[in-house]
Parts: sequence; structure tokens; C-alpha cells
Amino acid sequence: MSTLSLRLPDSLHKQIKALAKKDGISINQFISSAVAEKMSALLTEEYLEKRASKGNKQAFLSALGKVPDVPPQKGDEA
Repeated sequence: MSTLSLRLPDSLHKQIKALAKKDGISINQFISSAVAEKMSALLTEEYLEKRASKGNKQAFLSALGKVPDVPPQKGDEA
């Protein structure tokens, strides 16, 4: 486990403290969770961009063209 010294504006610290208390967790847990969520979002974006770069629009349209043109099943209507 690492220790990190972090400077926050008083207003932000006050809000974090209140939200952590409301959630029943420590400020450290709150901040760790927030950082993990941000990292997850950024890493997911990177992963999806990498996957998208391997895509082939023509192959996608070809596969989509094989889908039968029928009305949706009962319960699947818009």
C-alpha cells in the first residue's frame, strides 16, 4: 500500500467527507474508488479504440446484410 499526500480545496474536501460518510466509507476508500473508476473509464476507452481500429466496415455491412428483414418478435417492439 502506498501513501499519497494530496492537496484539495476545502470545498472539495468537505463534499468528499460528506459523501464518504453518507456511503459509510472512509475518505481514503472514497478517493481510491473514484480513482479506480476514472482509470477503468480511460482504460476501457483505450481498449475500445484499439478494437475499433481492427474493424472492417465492409465486413460489418456484409454481415448486417444477412439479417432477415422481418418484423420484431412480440415483446421486442420499440
